[in-house]
Amino acid sequence: MRFKTSLAKEPKHTDFVTCVDWNTTEEVYSCSDDHTLLRWNLMNGETVKITDLPNNLYPTDMHWFPRGPGSNRKQGSDLLVITSADGKFHLLNRNGRVDRTVDAHKGAVLVGRWSYDGAGLLTAGEDGQVKIWSRGGMLRSTVVQAGAPVYSAAWSADSNQVLYAQGKMLVVKPLMPNSNPIRWKAHEALILKVAWNPSNNLIVSGGEDCRYKVWDPFGQQLYCSGLHEYPITALSWAPNGGLFAVGSFNTLRLCDESGWSHSLEKLSTGSVYALAWSSDGTQIAGACANGHCVFAHVIERRLEWHQYEATLTGRRNISVRDVSNESWERLEFPDRVIQLALGYDHLVVVTPSQCHIFDSHHWNTPSILELREGSVCMLLLCPKFFLLVERASVNLYSYEGRLVSSPRWAAMQPETMNDKSISLSDDTIAARDQNDAKVIHIFEIGSTKALSEAPPMLHTLGILEIALNQGGSAADRLIAFVDRSHDLFLASVHGTGQRKFGKLGKMVQSLRWNCSINILAAIQDTTLTVWYYPAVIFSDKRIVEKTCVRNDSSDFGKNPIVASFVGNHVGVRRVDGSLVNSSVPMTVNILHEFASSSRWEEARKLCRVVKEDALWACLAAMAIKAKNLLIAEEAYAAIEEMDRVEYIQHIKKIPNRTAQMAEMILMTGSIEEAENLLLQNGLIFRAIMANVNLHNWIRALDLATKHRTHVDTVLYNRNQYLEAIQKSETSEKFLALKDQIKLDPDKIQREIDRDLEREKGSAK
Repeated sequence: MRFKTSLAKEPKHTDFVTCVDWNTTEEVYSCSDDHTLLRWNLMNGETVKITDLPNNLYPTDMHWFPRGPGSNRKQGSDLLVITSADGKFHLLNRNGRVDRTVDAHKGAVLVGRWSYDGAGLLTAGEDGQVKIWSRGGMLRSTVVQAGAPVYSAAWSADSNQVLYAQGKMLVVKPLMPNSNPIRWKAHEALILKVAWNPSNNLIVSGGEDCRYKVWDPFGQQLYCSGLHEYPITALSWAPNGGLFAVGSFNTLRLCDESGWSHSLEKLSTGSVYALAWSSDGTQIAGACANGHCVFAHVIERRLEWHQYEATLTGRRNISVRDVSNESWERLEFPDRVIQLALGYDHLVVVTPSQCHIFDSHHWNTPSILELREGSVCMLLLCPKFFLLVERASVNLYSYEGRLVSSPRWAAMQPETMNDKSISLSDDTIAARDQNDAKVIHIFEIGSTKALSEAPPMLHTLGILEIALNQGGSAADRLIAFVDRSHDLFLASVHGTGQRKFGKLGKMVQSLRWNCSINILAAIQDTTLTVWYYPAVIFSDKRIVEKTCVRNDSSDFGKNPIVASFVGNHVGVRRVDGSLVNSSVPMTVNILHEFASSSRWEEARKLCRVVKEDALWACLAAMAIKAKNLLIAEEAYAAIEEMDRVEYIQHIKKIPNRTAQMAEMILMTGSIEEAENLLLQNGLIFRAIMANVNLHNWIRALDLATKHRTHVDTVLYNRNQYLEAIQKSETSEKFLALKDQIKLDPDKIQREIDRDLEREKGSAK
């Protein structure tokens, strides 16, 4: 991936170009010390002077009022803010007419930024102050008053915090009164530029120490670049947070969100003072010191899927290569490509006006659908469907081009979504709420209603990343998510009762499901961990560690990410951008295939031949889920879980099939589910004794009292328990019955024998 840059033959401005910004994906405005405002049309290459600015107006920054549903921008309400060196900012309309001029700061106003929701305007200047203004230019508050100039500032995604650079320090200041800022030393010299991305919530900063650095909002450094020749003068994030651009003297660099560099372009433009991305994240414009505006387009994006490789070779061209037979296909489009995705035997290509859907068997006959909005922010694929995230909507399509559904939820902001905040499978869409990161919205494909009319999935901490598995049926659908403590959790999506949750690991930085089988790979610190059967967390938590394999290879370095997991190959991206491949044994895939088709005898033979504890542990968990006692017993014996083997042998002696199933459910820890099964089938005694054996004394007594049976059995077992641990009774419920019921061990045993005989009779 790299930039393809273009410059006009002669500079259109006659002095420094200090600021530049996009109004639409094909229209750029630039402002210069020559006091002119120009409009660049990238479709036809025309450059038009919009207006001549006053001779005393030397621009320092400019920003168009944001688009999208979050900003409530209406047609015709285009509003441009330009800040100037005389301490003022100016509000202009699309035609260049100055609607209002406001005296804002003493000294130059160095920053002017609209909030993402369009509700406020941030300015910062040489006087060390940061101020918030209304859309009409009325002062709301002075957020910061300091002695040193503020050279750069940015909004947080929720517009409730501001980030500003002061000297060598970065400061995150909440707008709530009496709230403490987060401050840290970020560079060894003056910080010139900062940018804060609303999609991934990451910060990038650059300064006179000739380095750029990537941070999280709490001041943790995620990446530090090498030493450049010149100071970093411009920074800008792509809207989806996947890339950012760095500008310096005669230099333009394209970087991944983790910090490593995709490409370096050497220019002849002098210092790059400002950079701005188009809303589709494919083009960038730069303001240059020699009067030029530099434009760059992202090309040579390369995607792989099995034997296919797709490469964006130009603005409108894609080459597809089949490495199995070395055949090539060259695909040309009437307009520039803004999004593409390859997977599940399909290539989906999005242009500003159309979406082209190619089948890998028929490259020459794509399905074409017309886009509603013409601005696609993200593209996701799954085996049956693909998801287009546009500026104001989320739309699900089949590979025939048919619209399936358009899920919506409160405060939805599609323009700030990324692949960590939304996930797709054949039957489910999961999306993290953008106002409350603790909430995950679940949608059933084909309907905009939440699954089973249930509320959204809730977690105790904010969620960083979510991912749905792709294998199995709808009943097997699982969602893995990482919270702000970097703990990895697994939860069931479908189900009649309460959703199941389980914690799989901690210190997780990146995760990815296998594209077709329910195997999960994740980076834990610098270790690649692969869970062969993650659902074991719901079957038997004790053997979770036995079903996973860890690769502690030093090849991964610091802060790697899982880039792909296709077939039995896991691709790990190092911090320097290189790709390290790791493999999963094919026997794991074969075991999943046997278990999903209930070929238990073949699964057992496979484990006997391979003789690996990880496979036996997976087979044990799979057999427990399928209620297959014979296979589970042998699998547990192979991994030396003798207590489980003895318990299974106990279960096999139970004559009643329902009671057997309830005991199997108890093995997984689902006490409520087992109790409900017993009660529904009239096995009251079994339900009571299940709680007694688990020392759930209050619940056992409640059941006995409600059904008027075995109250004395509960009291007798309670007394035996207290005597064994040498404690006295403290529960009021048991104390109230102590003198009312006389305990006769012989009578209690006769009642128990009678119930057991009744069970045997019902089993026959």
